[in-house]
Amino acid sequence: MPNPLPYHRKFDELNEEEKILLEINKKSIADFVEQSSLLSDVNYATRNVHAKTYAVINGEFVVSNALPHELQPFFEEKKFDLVIRFSNAKPVINSSKKEIPAYGFAVKIIDDKGSLIANYPLVNFPLFPVNSVSTFLKLFTSINQFYIKKWSHLPSLAAQMVKVIPSVLNGSFIKSTLHFIGKRNDFFLSFDYYSVGAYRMGDYMIKIKLKPQSVEKNFGKKFTTRKALEEYFSTNDYTADVLIQFCSDIKDQPINTLNTEWKNAPFIKIGEVNIKKNSLPNPRDCSNELLSFNPFESKPFFHPVGKIQKLREEAYKVSMQTRTKINKLLHG
Repeated sequence: MPNPLPYHRKFDELNEEEKILLEINKKSIADFVEQSSLLSDVNYATRNVHAKTYAVINGEFVVSNALPHELQPFFEEKKFDLVIRFSNAKPVINSSKKEIPAYGFAVKIIDDKGSLIANYPLVNFPLFPVNSVSTFLKLFTSINQFYIKKWSHLPSLAAQMVKVIPSVLNGSFIKSTLHFIGKRNDFFLSFDYYSVGAYRMGDYMIKIKLKPQSVEKNFGKKFTTRKALEEYFSTNDYTADVLIQFCSDIKDQPINTLNTEWKNAPFIKIGEVNIKKNSLPNPRDCSNELLSFNPFESKPFFHPVGKIQKLREEAYKVSMQTRTKINKLLHG
C-alpha cells in the first residue's frame, strides 16, 4: 500500500465568489425540481440530474480477505447491505427510445443495525469536464434555466458551454472520451463505474472504481436499458470488484483537477458488490424519488473531498428537500 497524503479541509474551501454563485445555483435547482413533473413525462417531482431511474435494487458489499491492514478499522463487518439506484444522467424523463449512455450507479452502504455508512454516486465516465467551480456553477445554473425558460436562455447556455472547451482538450480527457464512444452501445452493467472526484477514507484520500467481473457487453441489444436490466436479473447474478486508488502525490493525483486521470496510483481491491437475480422492484415507484444518495450524509470519514465535490452537499440537499415536499403533497 502506498504512503497516502493526509486529508485537509483546504481542499474543500470555496471562496466568496463561489459561495455567491452556489446560492444562485441552489435557487435554479429548486426552480427546476418544482417544474420537473411538467418537464418530464411523469406525475411526480424528479431530481435535476440523473432524473431517470431504471431500477432501485438491493445488493451486498463483501469485504476482501486480502484487505490491507491499514484499512481494516473501516470495515468492522465482513458484509454490508446495499441499496443501489441505476439511472441516466439526463435531467428530464421522456419517452425517447434513444438515450445518451451516461449512466449512474449510486450505492448506499448500510450496516447490520440499519445505519447509513456511506453514499457513493458512481458514473460510467471517469472524468469531469470542468475544474473551475465558478465556470461549473454558471454552466449548471444556465442548464437549469434553459430547461425552465427554453430559448430565452439559449445564448447564456451557449456562452457557458464555450468556456468549458479548453478543459476538455487534454490528452487524458480525449482518451477517455474516445474509449467511452467505443462502448456507447454496450449494456449498462458491462461498464466500469467511477467516483470521478475523491473521497475520504479516514485521513486518506481515495478514488473508487467498480469493475464488473463477467458481464456480456452485447446483452439485451434488442431491449431498452430498463428492459435489458430486467431480463439480465431474471437469470443472472451480478458481481463487481471494488477498487480504490490512494492520493500519495498531489501532482500525480490532483484533488481539484477532475479532467485528468490519476497516474502512478495502483488500484487496490477492497471487496466485491454482489446483486442476486430476481430482485428488481418497480422502477417507476414514486418512493424511489424519496431516496437520497447525498454523499455528505455519509459518516464524516467517508465524505467527498474537493471544491467541485463540496458543491454536492448543498445541491443534493436542495433537490431532495424540494422533491420530497412536492411528492408528499402529490401522493400523500
